[in-house]
Amino acid sequence: MQSLGKEVKSLARRRKRKSRRRQEGRRILEQVPQYSIESGEDKPVTAARKFIQAEGILPPALLLVRRNEHTTDRYFWAEKGLFGAQYVEENHFLFPSLRTSEEEEECFVMATHSR
Repeated sequence: MQSLGKEVKSLARRRKRKSRRRQEGRRILEQVPQYSIESGEDKPVTAARKFIQAEGILPPALLLVRRNEHTTDRYFWAEKGLFGAQYVEENHFLFPSLRTSEEEEECFVMATHSR
């Protein structure tokens, strides 16, 4: 029985490749206001929706909903609705409210030079 444990420990653990697009999305989401709440008796997404409604939170915002002592669900509140934060990290370019000032400047410069 003990030899099995030693074999498992000796196996090399493969590192997951970090997506540059997702890392960029995570960096952008760090700039957004964050709210931490407890889900209580509600499902996490329901708790997030109730909190948004009760507090009158305007998008963009990141909600960290604690389900239990081990699990926290992350949601992004956008103009278009409530999304899972991981989806937003991977597809941040689809959300106009997450445009950084650098990107907006770049778009403006490109638009003025193309005329």
